[in-house]
Amino acid sequence: MGMGALMLPDFSAFANPIDPLQALDRVDVKIKKELADVALNAAKSKGATYVDVRIGRYLNQFVATREKRVQGVANTESYGVGIRVLANGCWGFAATNKVTKEDIAKAAEQAVAVAKANSKIQGEPVQLAPQKGFGEVSWKTPIEINAFEVPVKEKVDLLLNVNNVAMQNGANFVNSVLFAVNEQKYFASTDGSYIDQDVHRIYPNFNVTRIDKESGKFKTRNSLSSPMGMGYEYMNARPEDKVAGIVTRYKGRYDMLEDAKAAAIVAGEKVKAKSVEPGKYDLVLDPSHLWLTIHESVGHPTELDRVLGYEANYAGTSFLTLDKWESKKFKFGSDKVNIVADKTQVGSLGAVGYDDEGVKCKKWDLIKEGVLVNYQAIRDQAHIIGLTESQGCCYSQGWDDVQFQRMPNVSLQPGKEKLSVDDMIKNVEKGIYIIGDGSFSIDQQRYNFQFGGQIFYEIKEGKIVGMLNDVAYQSNTQEFWNSCTAVCDESDYRLGGSFNDGKGQPAQSSAVSHGSSTTRFNGVNVINTARKI
Repeated sequence: MGMGALMLPDFSAFANPIDPLQALDRVDVKIKKELADVALNAAKSKGATYVDVRIGRYLNQFVATREKRVQGVANTESYGVGIRVLANGCWGFAATNKVTKEDIAKAAEQAVAVAKANSKIQGEPVQLAPQKGFGEVSWKTPIEINAFEVPVKEKVDLLLNVNNVAMQNGANFVNSVLFAVNEQKYFASTDGSYIDQDVHRIYPNFNVTRIDKESGKFKTRNSLSSPMGMGYEYMNARPEDKVAGIVTRYKGRYDMLEDAKAAAIVAGEKVKAKSVEPGKYDLVLDPSHLWLTIHESVGHPTELDRVLGYEANYAGTSFLTLDKWESKKFKFGSDKVNIVADKTQVGSLGAVGYDDEGVKCKKWDLIKEGVLVNYQAIRDQAHIIGLTESQGCCYSQGWDDVQFQRMPNVSLQPGKEKLSVDDMIKNVEKGIYIIGDGSFSIDQQRYNFQFGGQIFYEIKEGKIVGMLNDVAYQSNTQEFWNSCTAVCDESDYRLGGSFNDGKGQPAQSSAVSHGSSTTRFNGVNVINTARKI
C-alpha cells in the first residue's frame, strides 16, 4: 500500500470528468491577470499586507488495462483559485472553484478574515523572506509531444500490446497503466509577479505476474520506467537511451514493450531463484532502486518543517536536528556522499521555473562530502536558518490547498572518477546487486529503515553468479550513508521518482525525482523476507 500511494497521482475532490479534447483548451493569460488583480486589490482593501493568488487548471489522464481488456479511461479537470494573505502578521487562506470576478473578490475578503481571526491566537508574527517581483513572465516544461494531444486509442493500443508481449513471454497476469498530468498554473502577488507556467509529467507502468504451476509459487516484476517531467516523447526510446547490463534499464526515454518482454522472462527466473542467506553484504544499488532510499532517508529528513517539529503527525519528524547542522561537522555520510536539492533539472518531476510562492527555483547543497550543510526552506522559514531568501521549494497540489514546504528533487551526485557498473562489481567479493524499487519501512525520525527491491543478483568474487529472492536490507540512515564507498560516474546517472509524495494533513501529493549513479555500500545487514509456513 505504501508503494501504491507513492506511485498514484492525486485526483482532486474538485476534479470533473471532461472530454479528452477539452484538455487542449487554454485560458487566455490576459484573463488570468485580470482575475488575479481582482483578488490582490480586494485583499489589500481589507487590510492584507501581502497577497498571493494561484489560478490553477489541473488536468489528469489515466488509462488502465489488464491482459486483453481496458479497465478504465479517465480524463479530469480541476479549475479554481486559491488566495493566501498576511494580515495582522498571520496567514489566511480561501479558495473557490467559481472563477468569476465577484466570487474571487469574496474569497479574497474571506482569506483576510481568516488571517485576522487566526492572529488572535498566534504567538509571533510571520517573518516572510523578501522576494523581488518578476513582472509578467512564463515557463513551460520543454516537451516535444503534448501527451494530451496523443489520441486515447493510441495509448490503449500501446498498453494492450505491452500486455500481449508479456503474456507471449510467459506472464500469467499483467496490468499496465499510463498517467499524464498537465498543471496550468498562474501565480500573482503583491511583490509584483505575474507568472504563467505550463507543467507536464508522464508515467507509464506495468506489473507482471508469473506462476509456477508445479509448485504454486508466483513472482512479480514491475516496470523499470520512471515518472518524468516530459511529454509523450518519453515513450519513444532510442538506442542511446538504453543502459545495457544483465537487465536493460532506461535513461531519458523508455521502451515499454521491450521492458514488458524482459519482465515476463525475469519473473519466471525469480520463481526458480534461491532464497538469500541472511548476513552482511556489500550492496550495489542501481538508480532504479536507490531513488526510493534517497527519498525516504535523505529527502524527508532534510525538510525543515520536519526538523522543527511543524510536520510531526504524518510520517514523523527528523533526526537531523538544528544542532547537527549548526555544528558544521555532522557526518551524515562518507566523503563520497554529495547530495543536492534541485528544482531546475530538465526532465525531472520537480522541475518548474518558479515555486508556488513566486520564488525563482534553484539548486543547492544538502550534504557536502558527507557533511550536513543545509535544509529545504521556504519564505516563512528562511530566517530560522539564517537565509535571506527562500530556496524556492514551496508547492501546493492544487488551487484549493495551501502551499507549504515540499521536497524538491533530491539527488546523489555522480562520482568524479571514471567508474562503470561492471568495474564496480569486479571489486565486490560478497555482495548483492539490486535493481528496481520494492517495499520499504522507516521510523518516525527517518533513521532506522528497511528496503526491498525488484530484482536481486548475487555477487561472488567480482562476478554475478545467479539470482536471489527474499532480499531486504536493514540499517540506519547515518550508518548506511557512511558505508558508501563508491559512486559510478556521470555516464550512469539516471532519475527515479514518484508522482505522489504524500505530506500534510489533509494529505497533499507532489511529484519529485531523485537521481543517482549506481552506488556501492559496504557491510550492510541483509535479511531474508520469506514467509515460513
